[in-house]
Amino acid sequence: MSSPSPVQIREANAHLAALHRRVADLEQKLEAAEKTVREQAESLIRKDEQLRAATQEITENKDREISYLHEKLCQSEESIQKLQHMVKEKDSLIGQLQHRCQLLDNICKSRPLLDSMLAQMAEAERMGPIIDLCKPIADTSLTDGESNCSPSGLSNHKDFSLSEDDVDDQELDGVVFGTTV
Repeated sequence: MSSPSPVQIREANAHLAALHRRVADLEQKLEAAEKTVREQAESLIRKDEQLRAATQEITENKDREISYLHEKLCQSEESIQKLQHMVKEKDSLIGQLQHRCQLLDNICKSRPLLDSMLAQMAEAERMGPIIDLCKPIADTSLTDGESNCSPSGLSNHKDFSLSEDDVDDQELDGVVFGTTV
């Protein structure tokens, strides 16, 4: 075999040198790329840790707020229950007071009648005891059991009166005639 010519050797050496430079250049680029990847990985790890910490903090804040809101909700529900109980009591009291108010309205509407009745009762008290008008008469000629106690007998009696005017008339009758029944 023949040996390569010096030109071929120079071309091969130049080609090898270019290949070496290319490999060295690629190795530098690879190292730079690996360094960038490592830096990015470290940066991602740091960001991941920061995000985890932030997520943990947000979760803790959320849990605290949920707990606080749950307590407020329970307190509000208790307050609502108390207020509803108070409303029921007040409604019951209002119902009782409305009934009493209605009774008082009815009493006020009936007051003139009550005043008249009280005046008549006072007049009846002033008249004193009734003499024995209700005793049956010894006469046995009454066949149907009538007595002087019949309503017609009382309405004609001068001591029985339903108004103050009748009392005044009765006193005048006694004075004018000088007799009392």
